[in-house]
Amino acid sequence: MGKRVVITGLGVCAPNGIGLDDFTKALQDGTSGIRFDKQLEDLEFACQIAGEPQLNETLINQYFTPLQLRGLNASGILYGVIAGTDAWKDAGLSIAEKEAPDWDSGIIFGTGILGVDKFRESTHLVDSKNVRRIGSTTVLQTMASGISAYLGGILGCGNQVTTNSSACTTGTEGILMAYDRIVSGKAKRILTGSCSDSGPYVWGGFDAMRILPRKYNDNPTKGSRPMSASAAGFVPGSGAGALILESLESAQERGAKIYAEVLGGAVNSGGQRGKGSMTAPNSHAVQRCIREAVESADIQSADVDAINGHLTATSKDPTEIKNWAKALKRDGKDFPYVNSFKGLFGHCLAASGSIESVGAVLQFRKGQVFGNVNCDDLHTEILELVDEEKIPRKTILHSAKIVAKASFGFGDVNACVIFKAFND
Repeated sequence: MGKRVVITGLGVCAPNGIGLDDFTKALQDGTSGIRFDKQLEDLEFACQIAGEPQLNETLINQYFTPLQLRGLNASGILYGVIAGTDAWKDAGLSIAEKEAPDWDSGIIFGTGILGVDKFRESTHLVDSKNVRRIGSTTVLQTMASGISAYLGGILGCGNQVTTNSSACTTGTEGILMAYDRIVSGKAKRILTGSCSDSGPYVWGGFDAMRILPRKYNDNPTKGSRPMSASAAGFVPGSGAGALILESLESAQERGAKIYAEVLGGAVNSGGQRGKGSMTAPNSHAVQRCIREAVESADIQSADVDAINGHLTATSKDPTEIKNWAKALKRDGKDFPYVNSFKGLFGHCLAASGSIESVGAVLQFRKGQVFGNVNCDDLHTEILELVDEEKIPRKTILHSAKIVAKASFGFGDVNACVIFKAFND
């Protein structure tokens, strides 16, 4: 039998809150981090709203040395280092000494696109025959594994240090990769999470695809509308979330606080077959992923009493709810409570799974299910399957025992992780 795995640290850099206290309060109160973006207006985007963490120089200087900041132009690295460092500190872990790394601790920190602004800056220098002005940190800022490399050096981790990338499933997939490594005894603890860059060079492709909302530029907080009949597309977002996964034995040895237990999960792909495509999920694969996650956790579908869905505020939201209902064989009043945090900070792309997992886990500590926003006009297809009270519009008191969190991404890829309230 493998080792039990628990969560001992959390960190977050989200559009509606940086740090656990601010983020938790924003989720409890339904405070949005979606704002009008003047740069998008100047560039004539149809969608001119976005969710972007509000950083300032004072905050950034708390996490980076002047040398590390020299020439740094990769927002995803800023977000990831803030969230990852905070999670490490929250877990009560120390930074490895300079002479030797911490062989028991590793990092699996994912991203989708990293250092886009730095890459653009470098491209212009190359095209203008100024290669020597590019700087020595360009490669580190633009390689996908730059975020795990930064964190690995800051914390001194000597176990596996790597970056995964699987579109919108990246963060959730990373949790399961970390879980597997600890269960197998190959590491005592793993800092896992994911980040995503901000800005027009990341979001422009989605605007061109016409899958972002265009009618809420004057009313940004209403733009992201998961499960709503008036959902008009996802609002682009960015940021980072981070979790410390640790063997129960290690956590207890050092007297660490425990947020929750990770029971297991599943990842798969629909193979872009059936009704699945590069941008649309294969429902059979989604249902299979959920069922296999439940089986992996050694629980029954009836044990799941809360879901944090992918639910992006697109026409696919009713399909996702149908897939949950079929996979769990539950509907009406028997359906679990379900929420989507994307109404509060948009779709943070590769960072979405980790930021949302931090929020899902915080519900255990607070004994609450955080509310949904912008869904007063629930989609009729969803109401046909789910009792309306199971989609709380405001935060409610409910001590969930089992929370299922899923992410579904471009390329027809899926991930579902099962969290449990910790009980020794």
